[in-house]
Amino acid sequence: MRRTLSRVRAVTLDVNGTLLSCPDLGGEYARVFARHGIELDASRLGELIVTVWRELGCSAHPARDRFAAHPEGAPGFWRRFVERVAELGGAPRPSRFAAAELYERFATAAPWRLYDDALPALDALAARGLALAVVSNWDERLPRVLAAHGLAPRFRAIVYSQAVGVEKPHRAIFERAVAALGVAPAEAVHVGDSPREDVEGARAAGLGALLLARTGGGDLESLADLDAAVHAAPGPAGAARATDGTREPD
Repeated sequence: MRRTLSRVRAVTLDVNGTLLSCPDLGGEYARVFARHGIELDASRLGELIVTVWRELGCSAHPARDRFAAHPEGAPGFWRRFVERVAELGGAPRPSRFAAAELYERFATAAPWRLYDDALPALDALAARGLALAVVSNWDERLPRVLAAHGLAPRFRAIVYSQAVGVEKPHRAIFERAVAALGVAPAEAVHVGDSPREDVEGARAAGLGALLLARTGGGDLESLADLDAAVHAAPGPAGAARATDGTREPD
């Protein structure tokens, strides 16, 4: 049965694929690798990055954030990530300096593109008096990235997995967000592009949820439709149109 929320007071949002994208991910790696004597094609690197993220994700458990769990924190996780990318590409092992350069590069605004529909959507929600927060599987660099894009002041809370110690879809990360916003779970709607991490995770924690699928097949194809959709969002007992897990999480 479809159950709408009693009254929406807050909206939480995913980041990668929802607010921001990285349009030249392989190129970013290729340029840094080249400066450190490793030649790999950008398109090939783009494929390898996705493969390694999924590979490492298979060994990750939502109840233990992958960045916090690494003995050297997020820099250590990403150093191993970069080494694995090069290994699968048949390239020499990158130096710690190459990994460090990439780590710092992705803490800046430069590799990230703000979707054109993001700021107008956030402004519309804020104009209605809704409290806003980010809920993301991200490391300690997220506040810096959001600040670099001028987004940080728009959110009452920036909740990311490394700080909480668990990853979406674990309910604790959503509970942290609604607690920071001072609302009940049933008074909040979460928006993201992963059926499992965003939609299923939010609903399990008692929030409403909307699936953003920019190529179609979700509840939204654009954040331009978010303001209206939030007030018709199904509650935690509802069923979205696209929650069958056929789309890969970012």
